[in-house]
Amino acid sequence: MAHAHLRLPGGVLARVPRWSQIGLDPAANLRHQAAAFTRAAPGGHTPLLAGVLEPGADLPMGALLVEEIAGRPPHLPDDMPAIARALASLHVLSAEPAANPIQATIRVIERQAPCFARAGLARETLAHLDAELEWVRTLPTTPEPPVALVGTDTHPGNFLIDDRGKAWFVDLEKATDGLPAIDLAHASLYTSTTWDPDVAAVLSREDTRRFYAAWSDAVPPAMAEAVRPWFGIARRLVWLRTLSWMARWKVEGSAAFGAGIDPRTVAHVRERIEDFFDPATIARVRDSL
Repeated sequence: MAHAHLRLPGGVLARVPRWSQIGLDPAANLRHQAAAFTRAAPGGHTPLLAGVLEPGADLPMGALLVEEIAGRPPHLPDDMPAIARALASLHVLSAEPAANPIQATIRVIERQAPCFARAGLARETLAHLDAELEWVRTLPTTPEPPVALVGTDTHPGNFLIDDRGKAWFVDLEKATDGLPAIDLAHASLYTSTTWDPDVAAVLSREDTRRFYAAWSDAVPPAMAEAVRPWFGIARRLVWLRTLSWMARWKVEGSAAFGAGIDPRTVAHVRERIEDFFDPATIARVRDSL
């Protein structure tokens, strides 16, 4: 949605932004992404950065040149443990000081939550969402959660699986320093595993348990122990963050998010959003959190 990808000679892709999903100007957006690819490289599960094309008259948003990863979309649930190991490769890298990631996520939810009332949602759906918002507002601000390098936009459609079964995380636009449990939630919630039509699947409780176990086995025991208490909280927060973004889409339309999106993608997004806000879906997902 946010980038075009052009294959160049020598195993390189031009990653051309259509807009910045985190509100940066073209030059700052490129710097942020270049830094993310560079920081993630030692983990061995992300494309290498080959260069940067600065914004100009013929390329208003500029472009990143990144290694092309030869791979296929993940097959769920079988590839979820590989995705967990790819995320672990980020989470064990050095972190930089960051704002409290729980509070930051709550701020995103609160900023977008007014769109719920304007999105034409069913009364039953709004009742569930109102109850979740009340829960959010009672969350304690302490203790501080552990912070690591995180991918943020970690739905399974942002991974490729190579011929050895290794998962590669290929979209680092939103990478930052935050709570690993948020990445794990975003990779495994219903709103994520059914988002990309090439990947879509519904995980069972056992599939989800295996995914979290694979991540816990791939990180140092101390990290697994520190992050584990945040698993459930992060799942509820990420689900609500995702729905608040989708309510904003319903209210503002795709034009607010950038030009150049394939109409088929827009149609798919609309279909997914309608399902995610269906009262039966809302109740089922909420019960599974």
